[in-house]
Amino acid sequence: MFKSLFIVALAYLLGSIPFGYLIVRASKRADIRETGSGGTGATNVSRRAGKAAGVLTLVLDASKGAAAVAIAKGVLGLPVFAAEGGLALNQLANSNWAIESAYWCVAAAAIAALVGHIFPIWLGFRGGKGVATGVGVFLVLSPFAVVIAGVVFLVIVLLTRYVSLGSIVAAVTIPLLVLIQNYITPRIDCGPLITAAILSAALIVFAHRQNISRLLNGTESKFK
Repeated sequence: MFKSLFIVALAYLLGSIPFGYLIVRASKRADIRETGSGGTGATNVSRRAGKAAGVLTLVLDASKGAAAVAIAKGVLGLPVFAAEGGLALNQLANSNWAIESAYWCVAAAAIAALVGHIFPIWLGFRGGKGVATGVGVFLVLSPFAVVIAGVVFLVIVLLTRYVSLGSIVAAVTIPLLVLIQNYITPRIDCGPLITAAILSAALIVFAHRQNISRLLNGTESKFK
């Protein structure tokens, strides 16, 4: 129990590192929360501090999501970039952790990292939209889903110039893609993974609620 609590708490703290806020504060001596949408994510950072700062924010936010899940898997003795195989079975056979509970703990860590980014304790629980951190999380959990969702994102943004719309649609496709992947190649962590995917999509959609309102009203800003 202590180990699982430690893993989830660490994932939240990693996710809560406000890289966008720190980058804008260091480069522009400004508070990113007072710019544009007020979010600390890459899109808003690029509007305030330039595209290079936005790309750096994206990479760092994705990295912390990936790190949170990778650390969780490593601590639990699971293979970092695989969901199944003899390695996991052999490592867990002689431990106090059942395979299923270990993967549920990883799923909890994935959600915790996303919650940390969207609701960081350091910034009064006001952070980013969770997209880049979600990318990092699922690059470790399901690279196939991330690649296809990334294509969906690019197509929508190129056609509409709405980053928010592309992010929302890509996020909600992840659970479907995870199910398709499991149908093609069954995974022992399908239950925890699909749960993490659904909750992650819900969190990202919730974080974009103001964007959704602006999209419906035709007042959402387009990416230039």
